[in-house]
Parts: sequence; C-alpha cells; structure tokens
Amino acid sequence: MGKWIHPEPALALSSNPPEPLTNAQVQSWRESGFALVEGLVPLELIDRARSEVIAHFPPPGSPESERVTDFGSSGLMEFPSPSDALNEITLHPRLLGAGAQLLGIRNEDLRLTQSEAWPKYGRKTQTGGAMDNHDQRIHIDYPNHSLAHPAEWENPESVAVIAYFDRVEDVGGATQVVPRSGPDDPAYRGPLVRSPGIGGIPFVNNREQAEASLQEKYPELANWRREHLYPKARSARFGPGTFLFYRHDVWHRGTPIAEGSIRLAHNVSFRRSDCEWISTVHKGWAWSMYDSNHVMERLIARGTVQQRCALGFPEPGHPYWTRATLDAVRARFDFEEMDMRPYEAAFGSPAPTSSAALDQLRNENQRLRRENERLSRQLESSPKNG
Repeated sequence: MGKWIHPEPALALSSNPPEPLTNAQVQSWRESGFALVEGLVPLELIDRARSEVIAHFPPPGSPESERVTDFGSSGLMEFPSPSDALNEITLHPRLLGAGAQLLGIRNEDLRLTQSEAWPKYGRKTQTGGAMDNHDQRIHIDYPNHSLAHPAEWENPESVAVIAYFDRVEDVGGATQVVPRSGPDDPAYRGPLVRSPGIGGIPFVNNREQAEASLQEKYPELANWRREHLYPKARSARFGPGTFLFYRHDVWHRGTPIAEGSIRLAHNVSFRRSDCEWISTVHKGWAWSMYDSNHVMERLIARGTVQQRCALGFPEPGHPYWTRATLDAVRARFDFEEMDMRPYEAAFGSPAPTSSAALDQLRNENQRLRRENERLSRQLESSPKNG
C-alpha cells in the first residue's frame, strides 16, 4: 500500500476562525499538492450524511452492488441532493473558507463546480473491464474539469476535495497521491499529458490493463510512469470526517475496497471565479429550481452571502443589482423569506415598503408556480408511452 499520510487537525471548531486550515496545511497543499485534514466540520454532520446517503444505494455484497463499477451516483446524490446533511457539508462555511484559503482568494470569489456522494464496493468480480474503477491507474483529474490545461503550479485555479464517511481500516480503499517534491520533480514537469485519456491516448481506468496497454503502445511513457509515479504514491489514512484536499493537477488513484464492504465518499470541487474554463460537472444549480421540493430555493434564500456566491449568485455591490433586479429577486424568493438587506445596503437605497410593481411581480411568481405544479401533476397522471 505504500507509506501512509496521516490527517492533521484543522483549527478548532470552537474558535470559528475565518480561515480554518493551519499554515502547514495550506503550505502542504500548495507545495506538495494535497493536505489531509480532520476536524473541519462536526462529526455529527458526517454521521448524519452517511445515514442519509447509504439508504439510496444497494447493500454491499448484493447482486446490485456487483454491477456498480464506476465513479458516481448516477445523479442520485448530486448537489442539491435529497440529503440535507450532504447539502450542508457542501456549503459549510468552514469548507468554503478552506477552499478560498487554499486558493488565496476572497470567500466571495469561490465557485462550486462539483458535489456528489457515491459508493465504492469491494466486489468479487470486476465486470467493468477496462473501465472498472476497482483498482485505478494513476491519473490526474483536470481533463474532465477543465477545457484547457492547468496554469503554472504557483497559480492554482481549483480545489478538489474528498470527504470520507468510513474508516480505512474497516473498508480499505485508501486514496493514493503522488507528492510533488519541488519545481524539478520529473512527475510534475509539464505538460501534464502522460496518462490514458489525455492527448489522444485511449482512456482505460483499470490499473493493470491501462499500464499493459501503455507498455504495448507507448513503452517509453509506461516506463516513465513506472519510475516516477507508482513508487512515490502515498496512501491517505482516513476516518469519518477526514477531508483530502488535493489539486486537479496532482497524480492520484483509487485502490481496491475490502471485499464485501462499501466506502462512501463525498467529492467536492471549487474554482476561482475568474477561471471560467473550469466546468460545472453536474447539470447546473438553477435547473433544480423546477423540483417541487424547493430545496434549491431554500438553500439560496436561507444561505449566507458567501454560500450564495459559491453558487454563482451575484454578491452585494455587483453591477447586476438595480432597483428592478432587487425587487424581482425578492419576488422570486419571497415565499422562502430571503433576507435582501445585504444587497439593499450595498445598492444604497432602501426597499420600498409598498410597491405596486413588487406586488405584481410577487403575484406573477405565485401564478407561474401554481401553473408549474398543475403541469407536473398532469404529467405524472398521464399514461406512459412505450
């Protein structure tokens, strides 16, 4: 399994610091490419998230679990998810603060691009073939997050996070990372394209098959990986509530889960607001506004300014805000009692206590919502084709 990386505690929850990570953790992430942290959020929140998430997936050892061969939840646990605890972790002030701290930006300039909890099973068979994620090849994450290539190492654009809900001693599946040992480390000399799935090299996920294919078609590349990546990989020792912060330009891989076990993990990614070439992985937060459970409306209406900014909501003082947009946004979220005072204060004029235009917007919003609910009921009751 290689050498172990042990988690270090974040700054105490009770102190509620604006920047929750220690200087050593920030330095580790910026120089070595990762930081393994514990104590970032309350353990009760982690336990609650695990209980809410595991109910949506087949039990380990079941025939259904044997067919789960790839990353992800098939959309079940994408943000905003049916788990309130998972949504709370995604927008937790200390997680957002850590992301901004690592990137060296204002909290308001952090943007969420991914949040999904998913299961990995210790299976008897690897039916996914070359694409099976049971024992991954060492890879780098930027190709399915960025339209471009990561900037120079000293100018990080994004933060990747894995939050673990289980104990590695119980389930296995340690994440392995390859630490960067300085600017002359051969593993990190650009361009970072020496992996299946990049630069025209066929994508293969399974470690054994990926390296065998490279040895056959690109022997020099296979030898380079065998010399500079695998021997240097270190394993993250995690427990419930451990967070692995890493970079999209860091070599890493997933290792096998103990047979008959399930490991639940929560993947989260953030980017700088100015790095528009880094994509949102999921379908987009606004699309969820059509859900009848109104989860997304509640998250926006009841969130803090920082939490809204992480979703791309315009911050107070942004040129978007005018008297008209202030009134219109209030009308849209009035049913969840959104506090518009930070935006009103930055705009510089108080909201009207009574406005015919505002009443008209609110009434139109309610009418459209009723119409949407009527159409949803009609669709659900209509006979299915096929």
